[in-house]
Parts: sequence; C-alpha cells; structure tokens
Amino acid sequence: MSSIMSYIAQYGYLAMFGLLALGFMGIPVPDETLVIMFGGLTAEGHFQFGAALAATFLGSMTGMLFSYGLGRGIGKPLLDKYGKWIMITPKRLAATEKWFAKYGSWSVLLGYFVPGLRQVTSYLAGVYRLSLKLYLIYAGVGAAIWCTVFIYIGHTFGKHWRRVAYFVHLHVWRITLAVIVFLVVAWILHMLWKRKNRET
Repeated sequence: MSSIMSYIAQYGYLAMFGLLALGFMGIPVPDETLVIMFGGLTAEGHFQFGAALAATFLGSMTGMLFSYGLGRGIGKPLLDKYGKWIMITPKRLAATEKWFAKYGSWSVLLGYFVPGLRQVTSYLAGVYRLSLKLYLIYAGVGAAIWCTVFIYIGHTFGKHWRRVAYFVHLHVWRITLAVIVFLVVAWILHMLWKRKNRET
C-alpha cells in the first residue's frame, strides 16, 4: 500500500483514474480499499472531494468499457485462455455466466458490488452483445453508486480512514451483501410505487 500511496502522491488524480481503470480491467487491485483511501485523503485536504470522485468514476468506467469492448470484439475464448492471468478462473467465469444469464442487464449494476464478478460482467455484456446504450446506463449507475459510497466512507471517517479501509478489506463480502440488499429493496419499493401510481 505504501508504494500505491507514493504513486498517488506523485501523480494525484491521474493515479486515481489509472488504478481504478486497471482494477476494473481485471488487474488485481484492492478497489474498495483504494477508493476509501482517496476519500480519506480528501478529508485530510490533499485532494478535492468532487475531483477525486470524478477521477474514480471515470477510471472505473474506462476499465469497464475496455472489458466490454474486448468481450464484444473478441468474445469468450479470450477469457477461457487468458482469464487465469487476471484472477478469472474457469469456476468464477462459470458462476458469472449463470449470474449474467439470470439477471441480464441488472448483473452489470449488481456485479459492481461483488468482488470478482464486476471484472467479468462487463466482458460478458460485450460477449452477449448487450447494447452499448443499455450497458452505459447500468454501468454508469453502478459506478456512480459504488464510487460515491466508498469515497464518502473514507471522507466521513477522515484521519481514521486507514482503520476503516482495513476493516472493509476484511469484511468486503458483508458490506457488499448489505449494499445489494439495500439496492434490491430500493428497486422493489420503486416498482411498488410505480404500480400504485398507475392504479390511481
């Protein structure tokens, strides 16, 4: 982490952008921990909150669009052959395919909050020819929520962000589950509200 800190100190917002782009391309990067770090650094006055949020959002979207483009242009054989080099094992790929088949476009949004899946859902969206417009909508919403949540956590806890980042690193699956439950409940309430309005 110290080498990442020095990289950020040297290149600032560009480092935030690049690290998140690499993470969402499948390079092993502690994404949640990094974004919490960025939030903590904004609280300490090293960076502006809005600019850091924009850099992380654009970085994550760049990485996802790169994966989407690869999936659309080359297809699944690339993952079958080289996936293991970016931590995408055949078992993880099979699980993600089932996830994508079950949830379709929503898997792009929900997959954002599942470590190990978000790096693959974008690629599969390209493989299965999800329209670019639809992909951008779901990926953009997912990126906005994910980046805002984790950068705000770091910013809120200020100088204690290191402890929080370590906690999140240890309990990322529990936090992920909580966020997914929140999103599902929000979606259900939204659908119920729309149905009620149609009936009145």
